[in-house]
Amino acid sequence: MPGVFRIPLTSGPRAAADRRTLGWATAGLTGAALVTSLLIAPPDHIQGDAQRLMYLHVPAAWTAYLAFAAVLVTSLAYLIRRDLRWDRCARAAAEIGVGLTALTIALGAVWGQLVWGTWWAWDPRLVSTVLLLLVYAACLTIRHHPGGGGEPAAHRAAHRAARLGIAGFALVPLVHWSVVWWRSLHQSATVLTPGKPPIDLLMGIALLLSMLACTVGAGGVFLRRVATLEDRVRDRTDRLATRTPASAGRKHR
Repeated sequence: MPGVFRIPLTSGPRAAADRRTLGWATAGLTGAALVTSLLIAPPDHIQGDAQRLMYLHVPAAWTAYLAFAAVLVTSLAYLIRRDLRWDRCARAAAEIGVGLTALTIALGAVWGQLVWGTWWAWDPRLVSTVLLLLVYAACLTIRHHPGGGGEPAAHRAAHRAARLGIAGFALVPLVHWSVVWWRSLHQSATVLTPGKPPIDLLMGIALLLSMLACTVGAGGVFLRRVATLEDRVRDRTDRLATRTPASAGRKHR
């Protein structure tokens, strides 16, 4: 149908099979990442094996950034097109971003305990990351409280979530560059850093594989979640269509 966008790998006869292929690709990348990060890459000469938490901590943070970028794009698309399918994409991306940001904070706390001797520090990177988590958690919560207004509740909730999702993305560069802009206990950025990344070649390969595995895996989860949300909408629409003739009949009696 002209003018109707379709999200790849979420519907159609081959969608489930294609998503399984994506799952196998994730499994292969995860296996390669585990071998290189645990068996091939050397331990850090200061932090020892505790540094290997980087192969989970950094990919989780990186993929959360991508998820929030997806929230930004799909929220803008919703505000322009007023199509709730874009809102469902934004919701799925926000769920992934919130989950991975929480994982990033938890892994960072363990890493901090092992290296700094404390679970938490009032550090610009840590504080801004928690603020990022709270903003996108609010973005998900706000969908359950659409408030009053003249338009349907689903659109009211989507509109408010979209505006918050777009505004919240301003925190992503703040989180990433906080270690450059302010004095920080947190180490400098390992990737997306000014100049050459300060990392050993084998460590860099292990980190790259870990980031690929996390990115592809999150992409698969995103597509699976969007497909589930679309199925729920179709089921609800079918139930309403089934009930409508009976309701109309009762009114006539």
